[in-house]
Amino acid sequence: MFSRTVLSSCKRAPKACLLRGLATEASAASAAPEVAQVDAALSKKAARPILHTGIILNRSPIITRTPTAFEKAYYAYQARIHRALHNPFPYDFYFKQGAPLESLFNIEERRRERKAFGAPFGMQTGETSEAEKLAEATMREEEEAMPRVHEADINSDLKNLHRRGQRNLYLLLQKQENGLAVWRFPQGSVDKGELLHHAATRGLEVECGDNMDTWIVSRNPIGVFHPPSPANAVTAETDVVFFYKAHIMAGQVRPNRTRAQDFAWLTKGEIKTRVDEDYWLGIKDMLSDF
Repeated sequence: MFSRTVLSSCKRAPKACLLRGLATEASAASAAPEVAQVDAALSKKAARPILHTGIILNRSPIITRTPTAFEKAYYAYQARIHRALHNPFPYDFYFKQGAPLESLFNIEERRRERKAFGAPFGMQTGETSEAEKLAEATMREEEEAMPRVHEADINSDLKNLHRRGQRNLYLLLQKQENGLAVWRFPQGSVDKGELLHHAATRGLEVECGDNMDTWIVSRNPIGVFHPPSPANAVTAETDVVFFYKAHIMAGQVRPNRTRAQDFAWLTKGEIKTRVDEDYWLGIKDMLSDF
């Protein structure tokens, strides 16, 4: 019935039937690229990213930061106020009269007084009395302060954990990537069904050895990095790196020579000069400025 109606209508208006057929073919042709685009999008969406875990291994500062001139002036002012308003120390209760410890305390007390308020009235700044000279002669066994600049800083030893004691240091490994020597944080792959923080611990041990006592701060990553795909990539798979923060408590790195050629403990500013721009933009906010 339907075909007979269509044939009868085509007999009455053959031009209309021809235009309708051309429009159907044109719509089918225009829909073909859209279908291809949808199929391509679905195929890209179906491709799962390749997961990796990275460790930002941190050596925290081991000495306090050197105060600025303003901080020194502020602390000195507060010390003078505290010393001027504090109650006298009852040294006669704690020391036996005439004992060596009492004399030692009195010498130290005079030093603190002079440091806070200057020389006594009628005496020059660098001048000392005979009694003070005689008393200080008995204090030759004083402990000297350790230098704030380590030998590793003088020799530019980037592998020494004692360098740059006032700053945070981070472990970087030199690896081969696409035929080029690059600096990266310790990184490893994630096995199927493996938890991310377990993969991070395993990857650190594989690349840096088991000669370190480390502590991963949390089971949650502190950042995610999406490395750019190579220009000659033939697959739609992408890499995703989840970074975990860890601290080194003792020991030293012994890198796996099959995975890393060299290592260095670097500050944030030194890391910027060694990594490429894409990697730096992805990790810079995970590092401490001090």
